[in-house]
Amino acid sequence: MSYDRYCAVCNPLRYKLIMSGPVCRNLVLACWIMGFFPNLISTFKIANLKFCDRNIQHFFCDLSPLMQLSCQNTNKLQTLNFFTASSIVLFSFAFTLGSYVRIIMTISTIPSFNGKSKAFSTCASHLAVVLIFFGAVAFVYVRPRASTDFEINKVVSAVYIVVTPVVNPLIYSFRNKDVKMAIKKLLF
Repeated sequence: MSYDRYCAVCNPLRYKLIMSGPVCRNLVLACWIMGFFPNLISTFKIANLKFCDRNIQHFFCDLSPLMQLSCQNTNKLQTLNFFTASSIVLFSFAFTLGSYVRIIMTISTIPSFNGKSKAFSTCASHLAVVLIFFGAVAFVYVRPRASTDFEINKVVSAVYIVVTPVVNPLIYSFRNKDVKMAIKKLLF
């Protein structure tokens, strides 16, 4: 989405040309590949672990609680997961942040205050959701050793699994004039 926003704000007249069907498909494909392939080695290693217990201390089958159930030494696997997660999260965040830096630079060149305000408000809500998401993901996964404090991990995981996807459409809905009018009619 950050690249889409970048194209919409920085190249509005060429947006349709830049964000063509093949470009969108390639962006989606890149996201799938970056999310799937780097984790294959860890997945195979975790699948071959011997487990002493079957009760995962989490609301989904996550890496840290799963490795804690293992009877084997998982230090090398934790290190591998740390580097894999760090590279995925930091690369994604850097790409997103770079897009927003370019957007802010472009917005700052808009002569009218009203134009700046409208362009920035379009991107500010997405940037807020992105910062919440990456902050929560980094807290859970970008740590050298698996955390044993599963209660905190459950709460933070709920932020990026539940809160972010729920808040994102709400933010965009509240920016829609028809939704604002419907809410005003409902409340008043």
